[in-house]
Amino acid sequence: MMRFIKIQIIAIICFGISFQSCTDVIDVDLNDGSPSLVIEASIDWKKGTQGNQQTIKLSMSSPYFDTNTTPVTGATVRVTNTHTKEVFNFTDQENGQYTVSDFLPIIDHTYVLNVQVNGEMYTATETFMPVPEFSRIEQSLEGGFDDEALEVTFYFNDPEGISNYYLSSFQAESDLFPLFSDFSDEFTDGNEIFNFYEKETGDSDDEAFVSGDKVRINLYGISEQYYNYMQLLLEQYNSDGDPFSAIPAKLKGNCINSTNPSVAVFGYFRLTEFVEDTYVFE
Repeated sequence: MMRFIKIQIIAIICFGISFQSCTDVIDVDLNDGSPSLVIEASIDWKKGTQGNQQTIKLSMSSPYFDTNTTPVTGATVRVTNTHTKEVFNFTDQENGQYTVSDFLPIIDHTYVLNVQVNGEMYTATETFMPVPEFSRIEQSLEGGFDDEALEVTFYFNDPEGISNYYLSSFQAESDLFPLFSDFSDEFTDGNEIFNFYEKETGDSDDEAFVSGDKVRINLYGISEQYYNYMQLLLEQYNSDGDPFSAIPAKLKGNCINSTNPSVAVFGYFRLTEFVEDTYVFE
């Protein structure tokens, strides 16, 4: 199928004080590629809970201008703990979601995801990573970019002597999506680490935080390979519209088609322990 974009090019030609403009319409041919399997396998374990309830989502990729997704049903989905050899079979809910209610997350254990669909096997391997507790969450006018705007800051103590990688998210009640950031303890090993969120009021319609506003804060412990993946993903997302940024590349997750490696598959199998809190501005 071919799709077209109309682009208007306005040329202004000056002759003394007279101006002439013209508008051309260019039809750009966009070919749709073959749909690929998308695996959303985020096994997130809230610290202090059992983590038994987990969901994996399967769908097919869609053309650029198509906002609809096609769920994948009839697949066999299982996750295996390579240390204990325990297998967790996910149940098809016939809407693209596959669920399990007896999952057992164990920190530092490695798990293998297997998805069998349409005669092909997709696999991925990941290790469960721990996360520290928040030591405190505070509001201030001093730590952000605008000394007249409130920001919220969380703190935690990084474990010493091991490499740790983190993903954090902030989401205010007025935010459609959370704001993600990734960081490591490469230069802060064993020290107190913090991250803050302040509304960017200068270049947007956002208003600064006021008393009573709520922000949901999550901190995830993630693997090094997922940290590298998120670095590239966030870099491409945040550089949108920057003429000096690198050309976006197709991001490849840790899922592969083991039956036919040349067949593309999108998505990621991640295992994270996380902490969360909701801060209310005073």
